[in-house]
Amino acid sequence: MLRTQLYADPAGRFVHDVILQSCRRNNSKTALTDTSCDRRFTFAEYGSLVESLARGLISAGLAPGEVAAIFLPNSWEFAITYHAATLAGGIPTLLNPSYREREIRYQLENSGAAFLITDAPLLEGINFAGLPGLRRVFTTRHERGGCEDFASLLRPTSAKFPEARQNSQETLAALPYSSGTTGLPKGVMLSHYNLVANVYQILGPNAAILTPDDVMLCFLPLYHIYGLTVALTLSLTLGSTLVLMPRFDVQKLCTLLIQEGVTMMPVVPPAINALCQAAEAGIFPKNHKVRWIKSGAAPLAPELARRLTDLTGIIVNQGYGMTEASPVTHVGYNAPPEMNRPASIGQPLALTDCRVLDMNGEEVAPGEQGELVMRGPQIMLGYWKEPQATAAVLRDGWYFSGDIVRSDADGFYYVLDRSKEMIKYKGFPVAPAEVESVLLEHPAVRDCGVIAKPDLDAGEIPCAFIVLREGFTPSDALAKQLRDFVADRLAHHKQPREIRFVGAVPRTPSGKILRRELRKTFS
Repeated sequence: MLRTQLYADPAGRFVHDVILQSCRRNNSKTALTDTSCDRRFTFAEYGSLVESLARGLISAGLAPGEVAAIFLPNSWEFAITYHAATLAGGIPTLLNPSYREREIRYQLENSGAAFLITDAPLLEGINFAGLPGLRRVFTTRHERGGCEDFASLLRPTSAKFPEARQNSQETLAALPYSSGTTGLPKGVMLSHYNLVANVYQILGPNAAILTPDDVMLCFLPLYHIYGLTVALTLSLTLGSTLVLMPRFDVQKLCTLLIQEGVTMMPVVPPAINALCQAAEAGIFPKNHKVRWIKSGAAPLAPELARRLTDLTGIIVNQGYGMTEASPVTHVGYNAPPEMNRPASIGQPLALTDCRVLDMNGEEVAPGEQGELVMRGPQIMLGYWKEPQATAAVLRDGWYFSGDIVRSDADGFYYVLDRSKEMIKYKGFPVAPAEVESVLLEHPAVRDCGVIAKPDLDAGEIPCAFIVLREGFTPSDALAKQLRDFVADRLAHHKQPREIRFVGAVPRTPSGKILRRELRKTFS
């Protein structure tokens, strides 16, 4: 086991204290660049803004333990609000800025949010009636009637920071909502200890190769735990520079790589696909400084990783995690070459214990598939107001991920699929991600999603939704070619029995396929 130590001891540390210590240590260095408004902040400025905003929130009436909702795109306002809310004793809950009224109201009501930090354009058509817990709404860059100016929270005040009422293992530092694939989203209770420990795990020996001299580019949404921990909190903790993009834009990204001297990016597989296409089109800069990228949040086709490395020289390192794990549990290696295995999610981080269990709860041998079960300092406290859902996944200190994996003799792990998304063809299990990985190797396929289609004879058949590259036209002949392509590479029962050509595969902002949306086409 190469990973046994953390970057530092997380015991007793609160996220905001770790950030403010880094701000004092790196005071004159650039901490954050917000490309949405072309503003740059030194660590000293960032720390000062966090403290000012925390005092403003306290003066405005945010009490310790109350929930402050952040409903913003990537921006400096999002970043400082997150760290200021915990310094003020609050619990930040994070909302997707593309949410519609029903989704916004659900999360505000379920979390019991007292404050909302947002911007006027995001509130068009939103009615807050019937949310008695929501006392104050602040907008950042645009005014709206009935809302208060975010800038008012930054005015000088003598409010004192509250003393911690609980230790760092019990105090919540974030309440993100997991998207899930079924049912309503659930609030994931992450403590300060969870989040600080995960940052220290990622930065520990033989884990992510990052230094204070790195410049990280982040287009991942900060409301998602991947962007929040692996980009924002990690970069500020380390003393490196974070360049924030409000959203993924491949042409803007290619410009920023050179303009900002970017050395590393956390990404999702669809972005790798877009970067490959940009390189093939001659748009991706040849004189970039990007050493490596971390891929996560969705399964990565090995062919996609190899393609990007061949085209750009950038090493692709796959990791794995989930909101419930703050989020990272596994990460690959950049070097030596034999340890860089893009098809694998890598090995567990320090202090992360893993077991692979069959349907009877028995541990399986390396090479055999089963459910990944884990424990470690990064695992959540539970689901907000959902004791039954918590008990279903947290058992005797172990988190049952619902993901089907296998490990090899070297201790590397490979994700096969979500257990609830497995297709049963005549009783044989088919992992959609495995079929998708093969389809993406075909020169005609730009993107794809595979789901189970009910079938009288087989129970379920694999059905593939295919987005074609330019120059290819949907046809029965091409559909047969794609089925044969898979059949030539995987067992017969894994061949898609049906191919549907579509304009796009629906995905979450973090890159996961929305299989429930694909299933609607059958009804």
